[in-house]
Amino acid sequence: MSERLATEVAEDEPSGRQASLWSDAWRELRHDKIFVIAALVVLVFVTMAAFPRLFTSADPRQCDLSRSLGRPSADHWFGFDLLGCDYYAQVIHGARASITIGIVVTISALVIAILLGSLAGYYGGILDALIARFTDIIFGLPFILGAIVILTVFETRGLPQVSFVLAVLGWTTMTRLVRSSVLSARDNDYVVAARALGAGDLRLLWRHILPNALAPVIVYATIYVGIVIAAEATLSFLGVGLQLPAISWGLMISDAQYRIAEAPHLLFFPGLLLSLTVLSFILMGDALRDALDPKLR
Repeated sequence: MSERLATEVAEDEPSGRQASLWSDAWRELRHDKIFVIAALVVLVFVTMAAFPRLFTSADPRQCDLSRSLGRPSADHWFGFDLLGCDYYAQVIHGARASITIGIVVTISALVIAILLGSLAGYYGGILDALIARFTDIIFGLPFILGAIVILTVFETRGLPQVSFVLAVLGWTTMTRLVRSSVLSARDNDYVVAARALGAGDLRLLWRHILPNALAPVIVYATIYVGIVIAAEATLSFLGVGLQLPAISWGLMISDAQYRIAEAPHLLFFPGLLLSLTVLSFILMGDALRDALDPKLR
């Protein structure tokens, strides 16, 4: 009887604590106007990236040179680019590349971080030292500069190449967060009790430790989506990111830099949507941090 009770306590305490943490956070977030507005903006842009035809029926690649650099009007809200392509359609379709790279890179970096950070924090010792030194080496590479150097090696730079390079360089901070969280959670009473009752390492990590260690990583990952989107735009602006015929906000801003005086709309509209997207992810992350940290309430 006592053994069964101990088992139930060991299994239910972490999940109950985690459920309480997220339910309390959700109650806070529902009444946070900044979080709600930012989440709605992100939802609109993600929908735009997934289903651009919901926002425009125009073909972004159908161009007419007679309309080159046409100004915004009631019929064409964002005007036309140098080749006479409908700029509103291009801005809408440009969301797909930017947001896809942001989400794919963040998920990839999160998977790497959970794997390496869990191993380092749980086992410690030599394995922890090796992972820590490898993380330091990658962390020592400047994010943008390292991406520029690596991307110049590729002859073709599309979504897979840019996502791969940013993911390779972007997992280090998350790994440190996972490691420190796992390190602090592995000696908690419910973990010790589960280990004493014969739970294996995989079960301890998956069932007891990670659910209580991922909150700070989720917060950072939310902010990191915006960071990656800004990084992709920066690389494309510098000419080492996505290449034509891809459509992205960074490429559009890069093309607009030479025509700011005669056609400011070429810079304004993609720059506005890029800024709103990045800002929304950062505000969501800040709100999540405040909601998940009882000390900040």
